[in-house]
Amino acid sequence: MRIASFTLDGSPRWGVADGDRVLAAPASMPSLKRALREHGVDVLRQAVEPYPTTAVTLLTPVPDADKILCVGLNYLDHIAETGRETPTHPVVFARFADSLVGNHASLIAPRESVSFDFEGELAVVIGRTGRRIAAERAHNYILGYSILNDGSIRDFQKQTHQYTPGKNFDASGAFGPVIVTPDEIGELAGHRITTTLNDDVVQQSDLGQLCFDVPELIARISTWTTLRPGDVIATGTPGGIGAARDPQLWMFPGDRIEVSIDGIGTLSNPVVEDDDQIAV
Repeated sequence: MRIASFTLDGSPRWGVADGDRVLAAPASMPSLKRALREHGVDVLRQAVEPYPTTAVTLLTPVPDADKILCVGLNYLDHIAETGRETPTHPVVFARFADSLVGNHASLIAPRESVSFDFEGELAVVIGRTGRRIAAERAHNYILGYSILNDGSIRDFQKQTHQYTPGKNFDASGAFGPVIVTPDEIGELAGHRITTTLNDDVVQQSDLGQLCFDVPELIARISTWTTLRPGDVIATGTPGGIGAARDPQLWMFPGDRIEVSIDGIGTLSNPVVEDDDQIAV
């Protein structure tokens, strides 16, 4: 099953993607997150109202996510290129929901920096509430998998030992296009993750190369916070980031960045200039 959030006639909805159509859930439950929390995963069966895909505009899969928890330094090749030691605990930081856009929406290159970097990642969306979840039971709490581009403003990220500013510029990252349920994916090992910038491959790895795999991440994170339906865990990026290259490679207006994962699809976004005129 492929689950999407979108706008239909200007209103937020969610449903199930089915080829060239979407099966929308009732308009009375416009939020996937709230529907899952109030009715459980069986609510997915209520997505039965068909519309052509051309009638909808994709949003991020969970536009109103309460928690977007991102894991750093979780591929061996990425750890090596940063010169850091292999972590003994997952490096976790938070992104805000409004820092992310959906498939085909524009990423904004902020005017305050030219160090706009890409990070293709596997995202895990939680489907059941749990705390202190054992790794061997973690699969019971996964709604599905998606793709996240953890776009990073590197100079702001490195201003202090806290990552928050560099990871949360408006529309600096992307999430989507859909959530794919585990039964369609199977074992993650062997699935490729590839990032391309203007059709040039800049990152490529295998989801089996995670230092902390998905069950371990769920177990570790749920030790200190309750995971609830609609929460998102971004599992880290492979090697090849722009900041680690010589010369360094950044995203600029006019570029297109795409992240693909076997079995899920491709998250594609143009990069545009920051024309926000809001001032205080």
